[in-house]
Amino acid sequence: MTEQHRSKPVEIAIDQAQRNSLFNAWFSRISVTASQAMGSPWTFVCAICIVLVWGATGPIYHYSDTWQLIINTGTTIVTFLMVFLIQNTQNRDAKAIHLKLNELIHSGHKAHNELIEVEKLSDEELKELESYYTKIRVECERRDKDGSQPQNEIARTLENGKKGGNPSAA
Repeated sequence: MTEQHRSKPVEIAIDQAQRNSLFNAWFSRISVTASQAMGSPWTFVCAICIVLVWGATGPIYHYSDTWQLIINTGTTIVTFLMVFLIQNTQNRDAKAIHLKLNELIHSGHKAHNELIEVEKLSDEELKELESYYTKIRVECERRDKDGSQPQNEIARTLENGKKGGNPSAA
């Protein structure tokens, strides 16, 4: 679609996407920097020092409600903000791990390509997939003891069992 043929809603959507992209990039930079700073040993030492200074000032302020409110408010604010930083970091790390696993699955010659983006399956589908691989593991252990069939044959046997065959008869 050319520039002159765009409708007003499309222009609004493109502008909004660009603004969101700028905000997401800004938030990503801030969260990476903050996560690195908050996870450093020096930040932990600073937090210990703040608590020690707060504790040492207790007698000066006669352990008043205001004195207690200062530490409670500070820790509440820090905890509230850290929840978002931690979640952002976990989301980014999980996405990176999934992308790396997808690449490994895709590059493997005998890998099951349907496992790419398996994290997007429903809980029921994941349980079914887990059950499938549990059967493979159990069958591998059984055949290891017997010294019988190679592993790639095990998966084939289980697949035939799913389609009406009997995997335990193999």
